[in-house]
Amino acid sequence: MLSLLKVVPALLSLFAAVRAETQIVSGAAWTDTSGNLIQAHGAGILKVGSTFYWFGEDKTLNSTLFHAVSCYTSTDLVNWTRQSNALSPVANTMISSSDVVERPKVLFNQKNQEYVMWFHSDTSDYGAAMVGVATAKTPCGPYAYKGSFKPLGADSRDEGLFQDDDSAQTAYLLYASDNNQNFKITKLDTNYYNVTTEASVLSGATLEAPGIVKRNGVYFLIASHTSGWAPNADKFFSASSLSGPWSAQQDIAPAATRTWYSQNAFDLPLGSNAIYMGDRWRSDVLGSSRYIWYPLDFSSGSPQIVHADVWTVNLSAGTYTVAQGTTYEAESGTIGGTATLLTGSGFSGNTAVGYLGHGGSVTLNNVHGTGGSHWIALYFANGDSTYRNVTVSVNGGPSVLVDQPDSGGGQVVISVPVKVNLNNGANSITFGAGQSNYAADLDKIIVY
Repeated sequence: MLSLLKVVPALLSLFAAVRAETQIVSGAAWTDTSGNLIQAHGAGILKVGSTFYWFGEDKTLNSTLFHAVSCYTSTDLVNWTRQSNALSPVANTMISSSDVVERPKVLFNQKNQEYVMWFHSDTSDYGAAMVGVATAKTPCGPYAYKGSFKPLGADSRDEGLFQDDDSAQTAYLLYASDNNQNFKITKLDTNYYNVTTEASVLSGATLEAPGIVKRNGVYFLIASHTSGWAPNADKFFSASSLSGPWSAQQDIAPAATRTWYSQNAFDLPLGSNAIYMGDRWRSDVLGSSRYIWYPLDFSSGSPQIVHADVWTVNLSAGTYTVAQGTTYEAESGTIGGTATLLTGSGFSGNTAVGYLGHGGSVTLNNVHGTGGSHWIALYFANGDSTYRNVTVSVNGGPSVLVDQPDSGGGQVVISVPVKVNLNNGANSITFGAGQSNYAADLDKIIVY
């Protein structure tokens, strides 16, 4: 797999694979302030003062086995600095390097003045189905492992935490239980070390990857269904109490997009809205899984993802702003070789360009640039069950390969970003030239 980071140095003056320092660009290869790829999958976010702490799974080794729980810090949710690992393997325990540690979440326990981490704790075959607990006196730790167990004697796989806004700061474990068939919400003890009583059971719900956002006294549970590493359409449920009753499930994004090829990891409140923080898992190279963060808008009264290719956040105001780009339809370009026009209601303007690569290409001319780097979102459909990729060349220069995940159908369109340098004024961009394999069908691009 040739990712956006694996561009030869000679191309770096033309193409860049790091996100801008002021913008959130989902699906790009995010790097930390040292220039290294951020490894914090299955995210948990904790805010202490004005600093955000991002805990996650370090998948550098491209393995499901435990390597580290990383800890990154930021004051703007865009520029992240890696700190020392929050949790590291301990031999001859349930958090050895032969075991599984996933979805770390951290809360501050006011009673004991300590930070408490919960995580999915498992054996390599996912047969143990436990939660693990660790504690520290500082946000990044290092955390001391306390142990792993089955909450109330039942399975726990994908899990999350929720701390309510009552005076006692009551906390709850959210978890997939009973072989992933039932979803449970269970109250923690006052130390946040163990569980006490079940608040809710959503029987037969087959949910995982949970998070809760509370808005105007209403609890919104956000979760995916179970489909392995492949994405599905994340749902939300609402209730006026954590004990339910819970509403019927509803989509947080167009169902066909499978949550824009992502799975929920954490949902961070932002003013009257929130931020959806998900993973675009890539099971064959887990360390190259990308982060998909979108505004989660509540203006309709229910959470809905705003599909924003490029956006910014104003933390002091609790608001977000979606960047406005210029759209260029693929069918307006010059088609070369074996490429051809495709028609379908799933495409913008009902038309796309297919059979790119393997002798086919399309060149978009008169693409306006302002000089310097620009993000470009490629909107495409890939009906395969595996990734494709496409070459991108600006003004006849050398090409870079951009990965294109399976989109969920031949007329289901999603987007991926690439960062390029454009001249001030008109530019030409060619897609699909010089590659032996077929690229995905190109619907349009948006230049930011």
